[in-house]
Amino acid sequence: MRATRERGFGPVYEQPSGRRCIVAALLASLCLFTASAIASPRIDAAQSSAGTLLDARDALRKKDRDRLAALRTQASAEANALAMWVDYWELTNRIGEAQQPELTAFAGRWSGTYVEDRLRNDWLLELGRRRDWVDFAAEFPRFRMNDDREVTCYSLMADQVSGKDVKEAGVAAWLAQKDADDGCALLASTLFDAKQIGAADVWKKVRLSMEAGRPRAARQAAALLGPKVDARVGEIVDSPARYLANKASAASRTEAELTTLALMRLATTDSDSAAYLLNQRWEHALPPDLAAWTWASVARQTALKLQPEAAEQFLRAERADRKGTREIDLPDHTLAWKVRSALRGDNGRPRWQQVLQAINAMPPALQKDPAWIYWKAKGLQAVAKGSEDGNALRASSRELLATIAGQLSFYGELAAEDLGQPFTLPAKPAPLTAAERDEAAAHPGLRRALMLVAIGLRNEGVREWNFSIRGMSDRELLAAAQLACDHEVWDRCINTSDRTQTEIDMEQRFPTPLRKEVAAGAREVGLDLAFIYGLIRQESRFVMDARSGSGASGLMQLMPGTAKWTAKKIGVPYTPDLIADRETNLKLGNAYLKLVLDDAGGSQPMAAAAYNAGPGRPRQWRNGPVLNAAVWAESIPFPETRDYVKKVLSNATYYAALLGSKGTTLRARLGRPVGPLDPNAPAVDKDLP
Repeated sequence: MRATRERGFGPVYEQPSGRRCIVAALLASLCLFTASAIASPRIDAAQSSAGTLLDARDALRKKDRDRLAALRTQASAEANALAMWVDYWELTNRIGEAQQPELTAFAGRWSGTYVEDRLRNDWLLELGRRRDWVDFAAEFPRFRMNDDREVTCYSLMADQVSGKDVKEAGVAAWLAQKDADDGCALLASTLFDAKQIGAADVWKKVRLSMEAGRPRAARQAAALLGPKVDARVGEIVDSPARYLANKASAASRTEAELTTLALMRLATTDSDSAAYLLNQRWEHALPPDLAAWTWASVARQTALKLQPEAAEQFLRAERADRKGTREIDLPDHTLAWKVRSALRGDNGRPRWQQVLQAINAMPPALQKDPAWIYWKAKGLQAVAKGSEDGNALRASSRELLATIAGQLSFYGELAAEDLGQPFTLPAKPAPLTAAERDEAAAHPGLRRALMLVAIGLRNEGVREWNFSIRGMSDRELLAAAQLACDHEVWDRCINTSDRTQTEIDMEQRFPTPLRKEVAAGAREVGLDLAFIYGLIRQESRFVMDARSGSGASGLMQLMPGTAKWTAKKIGVPYTPDLIADRETNLKLGNAYLKLVLDDAGGSQPMAAAAYNAGPGRPRQWRNGPVLNAAVWAESIPFPETRDYVKKVLSNATYYAALLGSKGTTLRARLGRPVGPLDPNAPAVDKDLP
């Protein structure tokens, strides 16, 4: 249960205590290599290997150079199957002093492995910082993952130095940069000095960064325009209201851009005041394109607060834009909230024409998102009722729904239900052959990944695993997933099986570990078993010792305070160490889920949102108009919680089918419309954490 959006979402794990995992590492190693290796010398060797890895990881945390060097030698001497990781940690710990021959030798020792490519990523960043474009150009083509945006900027910088034209790709990479970094800043500065990036590009970058809430990146870009502009942007970041009161102007393009930034920044904390200032003065004083951008930015903040004025403010942005000659290119998240505000509409009645106009104005790639395909189809259905082209519009709607109805997703399920298609699970693939299983079990990268997970180095194991399954066919992915399932590494089982395109094994994708315990817990508190499984799959991927960076623990990701409160509420003896106990975690998680479900009046969307973001927020989000439950879920302000709710409900629908439940649809799980609490309903439990 994640109580705040700041704590981070997704499969983020802290390392469990290493020494207690040595026995698990031993067992995993024996399973992976040979069933006959039970002799004590093998046991001693496995313990020593695990100990070396854990000691090396500890030395890396402490930046103990001498200890790392000694452990690297030790790992090599004991022929440790994971010696490459100790080698990687030792070299990366001193990468600032390393030289190219050392990196070349490392790549030769561990050719084709994850750590070879991981170190190359680190080395390319170091070469970029050193401005060593000769060695960078030699190494970059060997970088297989090629998933580091700063490395991409450095590579474009190397091309620029060699005389290639990188303007288009360089601007695109720089605009896509999220946080301030040296590589993209260097590229932008070089292109700016070469007059391949102009002031208009810089201001766009500053606005995009400010809109995304990344003031450091905004200031880094603003510095290209000189120290005076940089200082003014700093003032705006610190106090937009003071800037607007004392320094705002539209006398020049620069002044107008700064005023736009101040209004955008103010809107993040006080969208009403920003809208008032726009309406009273700045809409007319600013150039039309900046007035349009500012209204759209203010409207997004208003929409995030679920205020009804958002839809009209987005229309103000459109009207301002039509007065100008410059093309405005709004961020995707702003365009998405333009749709959501229109879906919430006027007192719960969607503004379908505005929904359609907003989706049609999106870039083609964004329009392909299943959410916008679905809502466009619903919009076409709605406007067809009063149109002479009603039949054609309804046909277009059905065609759109059909494009996503086969997808295993929230909107894929809704589309299929809207089309009246019977719910059927994909046909189970042919059983894996012995050869396919053996090939997966013998894969060096997969073996190393399982060993790393077994000794408690889960993050390293996950990275090794994900690198190893790149480019695999569906059958290879199924075999790899089954290998993970067999070793009860459920997150890799699920995530790997999720990658298949045509051969889909739903039992792999939606496994039911601990079936007896989970079913007993469901019966005890009166919860739907499929709903519990759908939630656990999203919370922890059935990783027993999962722990988020913020402290949520176990299968059901309980926060310590929530676990303690729930234990007291239901009268269960509890001490903090029990939060990681499987039985206790399930018992408390189920009890808490039942409490939030009851508090939400039985609404599964609200209960899932409460479990993820805390019960107070969904209570706020339900205030306002009465909304279709799917619209309510789509307009949850926190991206993490919005995605979470949709996935939990979708998961639960598939689990219900796999578990043999009858008549359960996604629409049924969405339930009745969501709106303000009925005055006759029982009072909410204000103590519920």
